[in-house]
Amino acid sequence: MMNDKSRRMNFGVIVGNRGFFPDHLARSGRTEILAAIEKAGYEAVAVGPEETKHGAVETRVEAARCADLFKRRRDAIDGVIVTLPNFGDERAIADTLRMADLHVPVLVQATPDTPARMTIRDRRDSFCGKMSACNNLMQYGIPYSLTTLHTEAPDSEIFRRDLDWFAAVCRVVRGLRRLRIGAIGARPAAFNTVRYSEKILEANGISVEPIDLSEILGRIQRMGDRDSAAVAKLESIRRYVSTDQVPAEALLKMAKLGAVIDQWMEQTQVAISAVQCWTSLEEFFGVVPCTVMSMMSENLMSSACEVDICGVVGMHALQLASETPSALLDWNNNYGDDPDKAVCFHCSNLPKHFFKSARMDFQEIIAGTVGKENTYGTCVGLVKPGPMSFARFSTNDREGAIHGYVGEGEFTDDPLDTFGGAGVVRIPKLQELLRYICERGFEHHVAANLAPVGAAVHEAATRYLGWKVYQHAGPS
Repeated sequence: MMNDKSRRMNFGVIVGNRGFFPDHLARSGRTEILAAIEKAGYEAVAVGPEETKHGAVETRVEAARCADLFKRRRDAIDGVIVTLPNFGDERAIADTLRMADLHVPVLVQATPDTPARMTIRDRRDSFCGKMSACNNLMQYGIPYSLTTLHTEAPDSEIFRRDLDWFAAVCRVVRGLRRLRIGAIGARPAAFNTVRYSEKILEANGISVEPIDLSEILGRIQRMGDRDSAAVAKLESIRRYVSTDQVPAEALLKMAKLGAVIDQWMEQTQVAISAVQCWTSLEEFFGVVPCTVMSMMSENLMSSACEVDICGVVGMHALQLASETPSALLDWNNNYGDDPDKAVCFHCSNLPKHFFKSARMDFQEIIAGTVGKENTYGTCVGLVKPGPMSFARFSTNDREGAIHGYVGEGEFTDDPLDTFGGAGVVRIPKLQELLRYICERGFEHHVAANLAPVGAAVHEAATRYLGWKVYQHAGPS
């Protein structure tokens, strides 16, 4: 199931108004916010001036009309923007959201006053009205997000950045609710660290669809060498990464594995996956699944190794926020004596998006056990430098909740002579983060993404999904 990036995000818009403040500000404010949303590449759902006074919301009747519109467009609305071009009626705003009952993120924006226009004709008092609106939302138990500055003009660059941030928050919330994950194979016996609770995930709207590895291998066995799906997958593998050093027999096995997984995911409507690797596929099938998984992640269908279901949730959250591929990495090595640097590594199934350049090779760690000829299929290369975000979520059985951490840093261009997929990461106060990970018993796997979206993931997870997530200090 491919993510539909062609769909434009849609925001419900509530324009606040209050009768004893200048009405013309509500009228012009509605025009300004809709223009800002359109310019940013999003769509809006809002009542018009023929339905309510100036297309704003002030009375209980107007609140009901706006709520009815939102309910009719429920499936299309990703989030709601409350705009305050003047003080606004806090009750009408809260009532609209309560009656609409959308359970989507809410962003509260207030338009600044101009010092030279503070007469009774043009004074907004949105600065004050925002506090009243938020107070009422808190009383109603409706979660909401805030702009970077207390007041921001709709046509300002800072509001444009906040709008993009809010869109990322909405994508994460929408994408993690009712998420279906494919668990392909059993957890490797040697990896207690990837244990998780299906029941806790299900309670948070995330379903896991398992399939035994024997079923995957059985379907592969029934698939002919000239099967159209296998042939198409083989061609896509050869286009995806350099395969010059890889035997044709191994490539065909990978193609069949990829084709069968694609068919199963389509049949079961799972969006992302976690795959058993170590070392069943190598011993009993003769390849590693890394390239197949890399291609899925590259196509925004995140795939984690070692059946790390919670790991792929982190990958998916970052991918939803950035709309770019994520990877699952190990916090693997120190980098010299720099306390803020570490080596992040996997064997690897990193998406091609992460690499300076990549080639297909064999898995050097497992090869010593099962033989080189049975371990072709890794994607090998160094991670390109640039900003990055990281995330880890886990099911905490003792508390019956999802816990996690997120943060941001950067991949550097430091030299690294190693195998697999690897990069040097710099994270401010890394030692504090490592202590946090160890003290709270988090796994050695971490999801990474080449975009600074940690704050959006944190907002979505904590404010709207109710998860307990620590946000580490950002780049210095």
